[in-house]
Amino acid sequence: MGAHTKFSVAVGCDEAGFELKELLKRYIESLGYAVQDFGCYSLSPVLYPDIAVAVATAVEAGEQRLGVLICGTGIGMAISANKINGVRAAQAHDTYSAERARKSNDAQILSIGARVIGTELAKSIVKVFLASEFEAERSGAKVERITALEQADRALPRGKEGA
Repeated sequence: MGAHTKFSVAVGCDEAGFELKELLKRYIESLGYAVQDFGCYSLSPVLYPDIAVAVATAVEAGEQRLGVLICGTGIGMAISANKINGVRAAQAHDTYSAERARKSNDAQILSIGARVIGTELAKSIVKVFLASEFEAERSGAKVERITALEQADRALPRGKEGA
């Protein structure tokens, strides 16, 4: 990464999100971030869960700080990415939700729908997501509880037995 690069962002899409991904790659770079493209690389149909998992795995491993996933609605990509332990992917189609995904939930991946929002709104959402930071003092305990849910051997308190 260059001297002026903030950090690298992983991007991925399915064929429905290909054109928006290409536009957003250039936009993210114009904001000073590096971009690593995990596909897809054309309008040919792909299995989007594979791309979501590749991005989520790179984020979880610390190879990429944040990620942006694009499909038709953003739903399938978010569901798929969230299957990777340690990853919090949030679908957001407005700037407030994108900001809160980072600040309140420490989401590392933004998922958006190319068939749901326009390009200018997509750019605004991505910009806010990338610029926001987790507010640990306010939401740390909540995110810790989410992390505990991922651990199969740790049961959360469920209240009184038989109630």
